[in-house]
Amino acid sequence: MDILTINLNSNSNIPLYIQLYKFIKHEIQMGNMKSNSKLPSKRKLSHYLAISQNTVEAAYEQLMTEGYIISFPRKGYFVSDLQGILEVNIEKEAVNEKLKKKKIYQYEFYSSRVDVESFPYSIWRKINKEILGEENKELLQIGHSQGDRNLREAINNYLRFSRGVNAKIDNIIIGAGTEYLIQIIINILGRNKRFSVEEPGYYKIKKILKINGVNPIPISIDNQGVNVDRLRESNSEVIHITPSHQFPTGIIMPINRRIQILNWANESKGRYIIEDDYDSEFRFEGKPIPALQSLDNKGKVIYLGTFSKCFSPSERIAYMVLPDELMKIYRKDFSFLACTVSRSSQQALVRFIEEGYFERHLNKMRNIYRKKREFLVTLIKKYLNNTEIIGTNSGLHLLLKVNNGMNEEELIKSAEEKGVMVLGLSKSYLNNIEESKTVFLGYANLKYNEIEEAIKLLKEAWNL
Repeated sequence: MDILTINLNSNSNIPLYIQLYKFIKHEIQMGNMKSNSKLPSKRKLSHYLAISQNTVEAAYEQLMTEGYIISFPRKGYFVSDLQGILEVNIEKEAVNEKLKKKKIYQYEFYSSRVDVESFPYSIWRKINKEILGEENKELLQIGHSQGDRNLREAINNYLRFSRGVNAKIDNIIIGAGTEYLIQIIINILGRNKRFSVEEPGYYKIKKILKINGVNPIPISIDNQGVNVDRLRESNSEVIHITPSHQFPTGIIMPINRRIQILNWANESKGRYIIEDDYDSEFRFEGKPIPALQSLDNKGKVIYLGTFSKCFSPSERIAYMVLPDELMKIYRKDFSFLACTVSRSSQQALVRFIEEGYFERHLNKMRNIYRKKREFLVTLIKKYLNNTEIIGTNSGLHLLLKVNNGMNEEELIKSAEEKGVMVLGLSKSYLNNIEESKTVFLGYANLKYNEIEEAIKLLKEAWNL
C-alpha cells in the first residue's frame, strides 16, 4: 500500500493523530486494508499528508497497542492477522451504530411510566437521609431472605384493608420487581407445568416464561376476562391473569367469572392461579374490587403486587403472597436466596407507609391520573374522529382503535414521522392476529400541554 486517501481537518478539536488512527482502524475493520498488507512508512505518509512524522508515529503506536498493526524491524508496519477478530469488531460497530440511530420522540405514550413531577421528592429524600444514619448500621448487613419483617407487616396491613387479601406475614416474599418473583414462582411450580396466559396479555410475562424454558399457552379473553371454557380445553395447570384491570384491555373481571376460575383451580391439586394485581389502585369509577385472592379458601391463588405504578418504577419493590403448600417448597429449596431489595430501601418504604405518606400520595395520584385521563378522552373525542376508545375507567393507559384504513404498522410509522411514539396492540398477543388497528396511549408521564400537542400531531399523522 503506497498511499492512504484521507482528509485530515487541522481545525478540528480532535487531534490529527486521533483522526488518522480512527481512519486506519476503520479501514482495517471494513476489510479495505487486508491482513498482512504493508502500511506506508512514517516518512512517506507524513510527506503525503503534510503532517509531522511524530503525528504518524503516534497514530501507529495506538494501532499497535490495540493490536491492529504490527511492526517488524527494518521492514515496516503491517496489518495484523485479524481473522475472527474483525467480525467481532464489525458487529460491535454495527451495534453502536444502531444505538446511535435510536429514534428520539417529542412525545411518548408509554404505558409503563408514571408522573415523576408529582413524586414526593422532599419527603422521600428526608426519610432516606434519616434511614442512612450511623445508628442504623445493621442495615448494611444482609437481612431476611423474604425481606425485612416490618415491611412485610406493613404490606400485609395494606393488602388486608385495601384489597381484602388474606395473607400471613410469613408467606410474603419481597423482591426487585414482579419479573424476578415470577421466575421464583416458575421454579417452585416446576418448568414441566403447563402455564397459560391471557390473550392478549402482558408481553413481559410471555418473555419471562419463554426464557425459563416454558412455552405459554394463550387463552382468549371475552368481555368478562379470560375464557374459562378455553382454559379447560387447554389442559393448563397454571394461569397468569390480571383480573382487576386486564392488561391491556382494562376489563374488570366480575365475581361470577372469578368464581369460575377458582372452581377450575380447585378441580385439581396441581392447579394454581397467578393473580397479578399490577395497578389495582387506579380504578376511576366506583370502589376498588377486592382481589381474587380474597375469595380463595383452598390455597390456589399466588398473589403478586408492586409499588412501581403507585409509587416509583425505579425503586423496584414488588411482593408476592404464596399459599401454604408452595411456601413449604420455597422454605425448603429457595430460602437460601437473598432478598434482592436493599434494606435501606425497604426501611424507607416502611417509614413512608407507617407515617401516612403513602396513603396521601396514592390519593393524590388517583386524582391526578383521573383528571389526565378525562382530559385525554376529551381531546380524543374532539380531534380524533373515526376512533374507538377501549378501557376508559381503569389503569394508566387506554387503547385506541383507529378506523382510518391504516393498519397498526402504518399507524405507528406515521405517528413516528410526527415525533410521537405509540405502541401496537399486536405485541400483546402470542398468536398472530388479524390485522390490528389498535394502539396504546399511556398518559401518566405526560403533562397536559404535551397530551394536547401529541393528540393534535396524531390527528395530522392519521388524517383524522
